[in-house]
Amino acid sequence: MKSKSLRICVAALSTLTALCMVTACGVTADQAGTTKTTFMLSWAPDTNHIGVYVAKEQGYFTKAGLDVDVVAVSQAGAEQAVNSGVADFALSNMTNVAQYSLKGANLREVLQVQRKPSAIWCSLASNTSITRPRDFDGKTFATFGASESDAVIKRMIQYDGGTGTFDKVTVGTSTFQTLSSGRADFGGFYATWEGVQADMYGPKLNCFTEPDYGVPGNADTIGIITNEKTITDNPQLVRSFVQAAQQGYLYAYEHPDEAAEMLVKAAPDANLDVDFVKRSMHVIVDGQYWGSPQDIADGKLRLGARDTQQAQEYLDFLGQAHAYTDANGNTVNTVPQADQLSTDEFLS
Repeated sequence: MKSKSLRICVAALSTLTALCMVTACGVTADQAGTTKTTFMLSWAPDTNHIGVYVAKEQGYFTKAGLDVDVVAVSQAGAEQAVNSGVADFALSNMTNVAQYSLKGANLREVLQVQRKPSAIWCSLASNTSITRPRDFDGKTFATFGASESDAVIKRMIQYDGGTGTFDKVTVGTSTFQTLSSGRADFGGFYATWEGVQADMYGPKLNCFTEPDYGVPGNADTIGIITNEKTITDNPQLVRSFVQAAQQGYLYAYEHPDEAAEMLVKAAPDANLDVDFVKRSMHVIVDGQYWGSPQDIADGKLRLGARDTQQAQEYLDFLGQAHAYTDANGNTVNTVPQADQLSTDEFLS
């Protein structure tokens, strides 16, 4: 976990330059005038990506003059691929954009779909020694290695009256497997995906959320990113892609079951169970993770609009925890600014 949003890669940007030299970077136009562009997944297809799949299936991209190729995440990571131009757009979040900006990347979030945290920090329900976050003290955390996660866990433990000390083991592929094997006692998941998986298929989890235990703001500002060069050189491409994707996410929020079926159909290699994807979408809608459906319907909120206040509160928290590092792994005390890392200018 933040097996998804917090996979902060620190490979040198020169690696991406080399990758771009052997990859057809940037957009192209076919003979019919349709612009070809790429959207890179940040992990396996799931409901965070669903608006892009819906936009493709519903023909919103085609109507916008775009031929969108949805591609698997590269070994370098979605953020570095977008920064180099290997991919034009990707799913990420403002926290990752902030982390990468300190390593020399020039990224911008151009559509923020998620407006509240979905992170959950859990132990197996069968582990009766953990009943609250302070019980994480002295236990082993299944981590993907990000200092961000360490800061979050420490804050939650201390907020609940503990000392904030814990051991760590690096997760290979599955936090579920790591906990079930006994190699770790707790780890991070998402309520809208792994939380649904645990409820439907097991193993049952005992979970705690960040806002309930002193972590400020929104860590999970999930949305679509591009790079500054694309914004400067081809703003119409960005506008067309963002508005079509925005329409796709809006359709998914209003028609969760139909959208789930589109995702399952469009991503057969992911072997997604349609009932599971539908349940995930209903958790998103019922939990108002993308904003109040009524406010969106009334025009009080644009789905896809950024929330820099909540984003900045979380970025400030990471700064206070000294969780930022540069490309060389050195601690950076400069706190990135959410209003400089995101924009609403391309939304409809």
